[in-house]
Amino acid sequence: MRAIPTPPARTATARFTLVALVALVSGCAVGPDFKTPDAVPDTRYTTGPQPTQTVAATMPDSRDARFGESQSFVDGDVPAQWWALYRNPALDETIRAALASSPTLRQASARLREAQENLAARTGATQFPSVDAKLSATRQQVDLTSIGVTQFPSPGPFTLYNATVQVSYALDLFGGQRRELEGLRAAVDYQRYELEAARLSLAANVATTAIREAGLRAQLADTVAIAEAQQRQLGIIRQRLQQGGVARVDVQRQQAELAQTQALIPGLSQQIDAARHQLAVYTGQTPASAQLPEFRLEDMQLPDTLPVSLPSELARRRPDIRAAEALLHQASADIGVATANLYPQITLTASGGTQQMRARDLFSSMNVWSLAAGVVQPIFHGGELRAQKRAKEAAYEQSLGAYQQAVLQGLQNVADALRTLEADAGTLQARADNARQTRDTLSIVSEQYRLGGVSQLTLLDAERQARQAALDLAQAKANRLADSAALMLALGGGWWQEPATVGMTAPPAK
Repeated sequence: MRAIPTPPARTATARFTLVALVALVSGCAVGPDFKTPDAVPDTRYTTGPQPTQTVAATMPDSRDARFGESQSFVDGDVPAQWWALYRNPALDETIRAALASSPTLRQASARLREAQENLAARTGATQFPSVDAKLSATRQQVDLTSIGVTQFPSPGPFTLYNATVQVSYALDLFGGQRRELEGLRAAVDYQRYELEAARLSLAANVATTAIREAGLRAQLADTVAIAEAQQRQLGIIRQRLQQGGVARVDVQRQQAELAQTQALIPGLSQQIDAARHQLAVYTGQTPASAQLPEFRLEDMQLPDTLPVSLPSELARRRPDIRAAEALLHQASADIGVATANLYPQITLTASGGTQQMRARDLFSSMNVWSLAAGVVQPIFHGGELRAQKRAKEAAYEQSLGAYQQAVLQGLQNVADALRTLEADAGTLQARADNARQTRDTLSIVSEQYRLGGVSQLTLLDAERQARQAALDLAQAKANRLADSAALMLALGGGWWQEPATVGMTAPPAK
């Protein structure tokens, strides 16, 4: 006997009924369950051997010996207050002030509270029935003659009082509401990580700006010292001109050299002022009224040991990567919401109330009530709902690409910082040697010139080389300090160890 085929409509109905029953019994939600992407398997950040230690340099001045020390890169976590490694109380105080008063952080904190309240509002709207009470009073007049009743006189105007309580609840059979809340929780996580990223960036910006100010002050001091030396040398040349020992052109050359050096001083002063203006903004103060300490290189300590976590742990430690992961999670939940919209939406409603002629009898009994259940099953929307689901899937792919890009960018930042610190140490070593040699050369040439053994051009060239070497050395010292901060920023800055991050998902323990 040939089997009778089941009509398509009946098959679809049976399939839908089965899906509905399974969802109702199991309480599962349609759509993908989010999983954190796998960590990168790399064991190092850089191509070739990863540096474990930088070279040391012998500084021309023993007071600067700490800047020539070797830096070691060890396995470990960056401390929460990593800027304390510089051992500069003024820097600690300024960063604390910035974290407490920055308008940027206030904005990020307000965005976090907004996301939290949106989650709380939607949780209350979806997880609990809505209950509304309604009270009304209506003044009415009934004309019996208008309905053909003439045997009785029409009553006078009267007041009708109504009291009603309405209850409604939407069943979340397919998890659309749960996925919506999942997405809102991910949105809260995103704003929380954005706040931590802003805190980390602010601390790093304050540190690097303070270091820039210190480096500029060192360059300014060297430039002023060179100008003073050139001024003294100009006095000697003028005396020799009066004695007929040199030509007037020698005086003019020295004056031009002095003017060239003095021309650098206003620019360096302006850069120092700009750095301090920037620090004022970071700390929430106006440039005119800001109370800030002065930063100098001699008051800072080069961190000699820098902790470096494994590449596989970086994605759990950088707040910007965690924020990208939260957006990916939200995109995944949006797919579930769009999927649930393809299935029926069931709503239960109930109401009860009373109608009385007298206000004092309004709550004496309930004489009006109703119970209702509504089902809305999408049938034909011109492909809108499925197109929306596909759009959410495409949005997820975009978020996945953005997350992967954030991870790659983070790995690149660490690799660049490690190589930069390695190069900084080599550069400092070369510039320290050059500064020492040019200083010794200038001392010898100055004595030879005083004795008439060399020309003024030789002296001017020695002065120029010594001046440039001193400026380059000051810049190299500042670069090592600033790039150390850049490495700690690239590694995540230890935000999960801060008390302010209670309630956040910390990276896994090693």
